Amino acid sequence: MAVVLVDHQVGLLSGVRDTPVADLKHNVVALARAATVLGIPLVVTTTAAGSMWGPTTPELVQALPAGQKIIDRDSVNAWHDDRVRHAIEATGRQKLIFAGVSLEVCAALPAISATGAGYDAYVTLDASGTFSQAKREAGLLRMRQAGVIVSDYATLMVEALADNAAPGSGALYTALDMPFTVLVGQISAACQA
Repeated sequence: MAVVLVDHQVGLLSGVRDTPVADLKHNVVALARAATVLGIPLVVTTTAAGSMWGPTTPELVQALPAGQKIIDRDSVNAWHDDRVRHAIEATGRQKLIFAGVSLEVCAALPAISATGAGYDAYVTLDASGTFSQAKREAGLLRMRQAGVIVSDYATLMVEALADNAAPGSGALYTALDMPFTVLVGQISAACQA
């Protein structure tokens, strides 16, 4: 499994209207942290970062592993950029998790292309956003028609964990930063006291 984060850029995030931007930022940061905890490789991109789309959101940059390269490209479909595709191929992983802004372009198009190339492509709906409800619905329909699997960031990371008794499970749930898991941890600690 590899995680591909496409264009979570300041300028693009300013136009997101289908989900609260704070929630979107939280979820993509949690996805990046959880992937890092599990040792899942990340491929991160921007489109024309020096333009109005701007740089990767600072919260995400801070969550990335030290030395993580962000590939800046011009192509609309990230899969069509040789550097991005080669970075994905270099992970050696067949299952790819995509998240992007916008959902119907930045997440959907490379996921559809990866599916066509024989990969198992997943899109994290809650770590992706777009500019209207109509765009969201169109992107979802198109991905489903192409065989892309739609899920959420936490479910995909928990599925990758596979074993709640594994030594890294506590670190994973901390990275996922889901409010109810904090409460469960507090209840557990209180019961053990």
